[in-house]
Order: sequence, then C-alpha cells, then structure tokens
Amino acid sequence: MECSHYLCIELIIKVVDTDMKALQIIKYGEIKDSLAFNEVGLPSVQPNDVRIEVKAAAINPIDKSIILGNLKGMLPIPLPSTSAYDVSGIVVEKGNEVSNFEIGDLVYSRVPQEQMGTLAEFVAVTSDAVSRKPGNISFEEAASLPLAGLTALQSLEYAGIKENDKILIHAGSGGVGSFAIQYAKAKGAYVYTTTSTSNVEWVKDLGADRVIDYKTEDYKAIVKDADIVFDTLGKNYTTEAFEVVKKGGMVVSIVGPLDEESAKMFGMADYKLPTELSKLVREKEAAYKFIFMHPNGSHLAEIKALVEDDKIKPIIDKVYPFSESIEAFTHLASGRAKGKIVVKIS
Repeated sequence: MECSHYLCIELIIKVVDTDMKALQIIKYGEIKDSLAFNEVGLPSVQPNDVRIEVKAAAINPIDKSIILGNLKGMLPIPLPSTSAYDVSGIVVEKGNEVSNFEIGDLVYSRVPQEQMGTLAEFVAVTSDAVSRKPGNISFEEAASLPLAGLTALQSLEYAGIKENDKILIHAGSGGVGSFAIQYAKAKGAYVYTTTSTSNVEWVKDLGADRVIDYKTEDYKAIVKDADIVFDTLGKNYTTEAFEVVKKGGMVVSIVGPLDEESAKMFGMADYKLPTELSKLVREKEAAYKFIFMHPNGSHLAEIKALVEDDKIKPIIDKVYPFSESIEAFTHLASGRAKGKIVVKIS
C-alpha cells in the first residue's frame, strides 16, 4: 500500500509506540525451555503510573523460582508473562495524577507484583514504587539495588538496628547479604557474617567486622548474644539463630516459616508458628519476624542518599546484553554469582 512520506512516518511511529521486545516466561520448568523473546504490546499507563524506557534490569533468585514454578501457589501469574522486577531507566510517559516525576527523569524501581516485567524495552510502574536513581552510578549499577536493597533495609529497620548492635548476617556474598552488611555498618553496628573461603577477603572489604568461613569455622561457636540475626538461608539456620541471639533479641528471616501476622496477609487466618520455632521464641523471650519485601519509592530514596554518600556501593557479578538474558538466568541458577547479575537492555 502506498502512503505519503508523512503518513509512512506516522505509521512507523505507531508501530514503535505499540510493540516492544520482552523476555517472557512461556511455561513453568527448566530455564532454557521456559523462556522466550516475544514481541508484545506496550504496558498501559494508569493515572498514577510512569512508563520507563528500560536501560537495565537485574535478575534475582525469586525470578528463577517463578520460572521453575516453585512459587505458582503463592505468586500465580498468567502465561506468558514478562520476567523480572528490578529496573533502571528514563521516564518517557506519565499518568495524569503523577506530580513527583517528569519526562526525562532518570529513575529506578522494584516494580510491584502486578507490574512484573522489567526484562523488556519498556515497563509501566506505579510512581509510589519509583525513585530517582543515585546520580553517581550507572544504570546497570542502579538496577542491581532495588530488590536486594529494599529487602535488607526493611528487614533491618523492622529489627530496629542501631549503633553498637551486634548482628549476624548469613550469606554475606549474596545480593541481600552484601547490601545488608553495608547498611548495618552505615548504622554503626558490629557485623558478623558467613561466607565461603573464596569470598572471605571480598566480604571483609564490604566492611564486615568478623567474617566467618563456614567451610572451616562453626559460626555458633563464634557468635554469642547477638542483638539481631538476619536469616537469609532458612531451614536449620532459622532455628539455629536462637542459639546465638541474645535473650530478648530479634530474628528476622526472608526465607524461614511465616510468622502469624505475615500469614494473615496471605489469607492464612488459622496459621500457627511451627511448634519447634514457637518453643525457641518462648525460651529466648525473643522476637521472630518473616519479612516480605514491599516496593517503596521512599525507601529507594533513602538508598539513593546512602549511595551518593558512598556508604553503599552496588556489587555486580556480571552484566549481560539483552540478547543473552537466558544465559544470565543460567548463570543465576548456578549459584556462583558474587553480587548481582544485571541485563543491559539499551
């Protein structure tokens, strides 16, 4: 069909404006069988949303678990769905109720569950979950921060971390652990952390006061009367936390059993804390809390300030081009990443 020069331009713009490339979960299962690049429509912009041109996205263990189908009971998604939650980029459109951002703002976010899909050229996000990105780091570095940073910040703030507290942070070389170490040190705490032999010196450089090589040392023989234990490993580590926390201390977990208050959020009104865990809480007169991270733009603004004050530095293992996103997930699944895995979109 023939068209005038200007009409052709208009049609080209329309196509550009209505389609984008995205990495989607097409079925539950092994990573290479479950992911595919598709052309999809642009996400719609609601009155309180901003549309972000994605410059970089980070992937996290929760993304892998969703692909494998391990969370389909708790976090059901329609298939196909675009993957991932962490993003940094440029605001290119905003809803008519958005007053705190302008077109062209450089931002970052951990998008809410219902807006999942940052491994794409564009994503729409409620403005309440967005912050301007730190001005002293790249888009790739900014994308590495939201989920891990919000998880650590919200966990340690709930625990009431303060100057001179003693805290044990498990898995100090992981995304959440490496951020939590830096955040705890920024608060003036004394930090114990666990890691493997190959990562000891690297984790020391993050500021940890006592790095415990779990391959050669027993952390339970070293940590005594901790004010806070941050459990990032679950299973026996959740119950063992009560061996090292002080009487009246706090155990916060992101992978252990739900506490009763958190269970009610998921509609589990009759849920009771597991018997063994309940007994340990009583014996230590301690508190136990399961932390489920919530997207929060104000908290991201706090992280922005800490990064710009050089109190937090992003830790990146590797940056992949968008075309190699599936390889990035394979790397994540290997469990060998030291820091965050990031995908550069544009």
